[in-house]
Amino acid sequence: MILIAGMALVSCKTNQLYLNVVEPAPVQLPSAITSVGIINRYLHTDETKVIDAIDKTLSLEGKNLDKDGAAESVKGLTDELAGNVRFSSVVVIDDIKFKTPGTLNFPSPLNWEIVEMICSEKNTDALFALEKYDTDTRVNYSSQKVDIQTPLGKIPGLEHQVNMETLVKTGWRIYYPFTRSILDEYSYDESIVFTGRGVNPLVAASALIGRKEAVNQVSNKSGHGYAMRLLPYQIRVTRDYYVKGTNNFKIAKRKAQVGKWDEAGQLWEEETNNSSGKIAGRACYNMAIINEINGDLDTALGWAQKAYEDYNNKPALDYVRILERRRYKDDILKAR
Repeated sequence: MILIAGMALVSCKTNQLYLNVVEPAPVQLPSAITSVGIINRYLHTDETKVIDAIDKTLSLEGKNLDKDGAAESVKGLTDELAGNVRFSSVVVIDDIKFKTPGTLNFPSPLNWEIVEMICSEKNTDALFALEKYDTDTRVNYSSQKVDIQTPLGKIPGLEHQVNMETLVKTGWRIYYPFTRSILDEYSYDESIVFTGRGVNPLVAASALIGRKEAVNQVSNKSGHGYAMRLLPYQIRVTRDYYVKGTNNFKIAKRKAQVGKWDEAGQLWEEETNNSSGKIAGRACYNMAIINEINGDLDTALGWAQKAYEDYNNKPALDYVRILERRRYKDDILKAR
């Protein structure tokens, strides 16, 4: 009972707000990269052709399903990069035939001499590579007794159901010949599920006819999705702020609830000089909150440090670390 009461008191003295925060892109490309080439290493080596043929039979892959899907992945990446103002040139390199083992894992990276030769001949700064592409399909068949409605009434019958799941698997690398470094290596998998029902197996299977088009759409989406790793993105975070301590805190709470954060901040700032260290510490903490809301991370960090150093506000120490990480990431964003 004591523990429950304590938790209730903690939850009553703070409110929670949501804040949209911009995170740096997962992949940071050097500013010198302005022209890129894209290659497709999907073609399998001779030693895997027999295995690949068996896989196509067992997994019910259609003719050229993987080949066309890989091409769609490259197209999706090309379209997205070409629309990015960061790049002055995006070149699809399809006059060089690459072969790679048809395995589920990433193949060995390209030889750097080959990468340098391609980039030199095509006048590109970096090379994006579709390193692997594969579709894996599983089919489940079942039937059950049902009543079929006819002009003569209901008659017993058998309903056939076909469930098919296709897993589209892609893998990407970015080669940077200037430093001979692989800037990124990333796998992307997505599952597509199809279901067909009918009074006979042929009718049930007819619902699966659009599978290849769906696989191509997902493959194209994977290319677009990979390009998104080069762009900053938003996440939603939560922050707690103090709403109890003095009458100013109560008024500021109501102002914050209707979106008047700057007016709430003025009331909190008045309390930073409160004779009670506990109240002053809460006010300093809230001043850090209002400055983070307004995008002034340096000032926010200063207030959070003051709340902890001068008034021993324990939550402020965690907040200091959060703001330091945010400021570091913000520097990365500004350097783009």
